[in-house]
Order: sequence, then structure tokens, then C-alpha cells
Amino acid sequence: MFGILGWIVFGFLVGVIAKILMPGRDPGGFIITILLGIVGAAVGGWMGRAMGMYGPGEPAGFLMAVLGSILLLVLYRFLRGGRTSTV
Repeated sequence: MFGILGWIVFGFLVGVIAKILMPGRDPGGFIITILLGIVGAAVGGWMGRAMGMYGPGEPAGFLMAVLGSILLLVLYRFLRGGRTSTV
């Protein structure tokens, strides 16, 4: 139902909300926020289907997309947060 631009806007909104709900310093910028939201929506949809909230082929709800994005943000911070920059 969404075009590419719709997924980018949705991913940005979900990613920004996830970053607002997770206080602290975030590695990554604008592109990472969009990717975080898009992939988080896919993870949220998978979690929702695993819990029986959605049927096959149904998109994730906004809440599950945000929860999936928060989960990915925690994982991303864990993997990228320990590295230091030399700049």
C-alpha cells in the first residue's frame, strides 16, 4: 500500500519516536533513523504475528513498529556504542 516515499516517511517517524523514547546518546544520523524505523516495523510485524496479533500479510501496527524499532535501537547501541571515534 505504501510507496517507497511512504516507507521512508513512516520509517523516519517510527525511528524518531523510538529515539525519543530511548534516552541517551544515539550513534547514527538521519539515514540510520530511517532504516531503524523501517526494519523496526518489519521486526514489530514479525513479533505481532508470532504473538497472534496479526495474520499473514497484515502490516504491523504503529505501536508494534515502535516497539520493534526500540528493540533494534537497543541492539544497535550495544553493537556500536562501545567503539570510539579518533576524530
